[in-house]
Amino acid sequence: MTPSHENYYVPEQSGWPILTTMGLALVGMGAPVLLAGGTPDFFALGLMILAFIFFGWFRRVVIESQKGLYSAQMDVSFRLGMIWFIFSEVMFFAAFFGALFYVRTFAVPWLGGAGSNAMTGQLLWPDFIAAWPLLDTPATGFDRPSEIVDPFHLPLLNTILLVSSSITLTFAHHCLKQAKRWQASAWLAFTVALGIAFLWVQGIEYVEAYTHSGLTLRSGIYGSTFFILTGFHGIHVTLGTIILLVMLIRLLRGHFNSEHHFGFEAAAWYWHFVDVVWLGLFFFVYVF
Repeated sequence: MTPSHENYYVPEQSGWPILTTMGLALVGMGAPVLLAGGTPDFFALGLMILAFIFFGWFRRVVIESQKGLYSAQMDVSFRLGMIWFIFSEVMFFAAFFGALFYVRTFAVPWLGGAGSNAMTGQLLWPDFIAAWPLLDTPATGFDRPSEIVDPFHLPLLNTILLVSSSITLTFAHHCLKQAKRWQASAWLAFTVALGIAFLWVQGIEYVEAYTHSGLTLRSGIYGSTFFILTGFHGIHVTLGTIILLVMLIRLLRGHFNSEHHFGFEAAAWYWHFVDVVWLGLFFFVYVF
């Protein structure tokens, strides 16, 4: 008798979760070693394991979905899982934005002798000038950048690219819901191209920052927060672009229809989240 999956779904036992744990552990152990000047062995091995997991695990889910094994209950589970995942990413970036706001609102004024911390500033750094982004402060223990990144040059171009990509992705989604597969594929391909263009422009920006502006990871707290926030966002854009490319391949292979396309929707949610984070970066890291 063929089992029914209308009301519940019990997945088979899988080794993917424990393998994911191993990969993340190797990345977590290897990253500090790599940053400290050690060998990249553990970090590289962890990344290879994670890449293998992404391909194998998601492939398994796609196959099961195409076989019709998932019920409405699983659809709800997938949606809730994606919502919690994006929420965790919101908290991830909130921590770094919080660090930026804390430094600019409290730490820098304290070192400058604001309020009741005048004595603290004089004792710790008497020559400190509390003017963000610390271009006028005498360099002591860090490489002071000669200038900051012009927000209305490459960052503005990247803002236009990323906002445009959200618009084209929305067009692709509407075309898919109307069963216009080729139009949806064209708009999605345009979105992937815009994502690649964003990464290309960000690479140019980093080269200019290092070679012409002296803005590096050693440029004090400004350099650290700048590259941590923009760098992690760049990693998310890279992952999002890969995900959208996979969705494009699936769309061309006929994996989605107008009613059932949560994989596409999940990718769109993630991409719109990345877009919103960039708007925050543009205003609070580059402009203000």
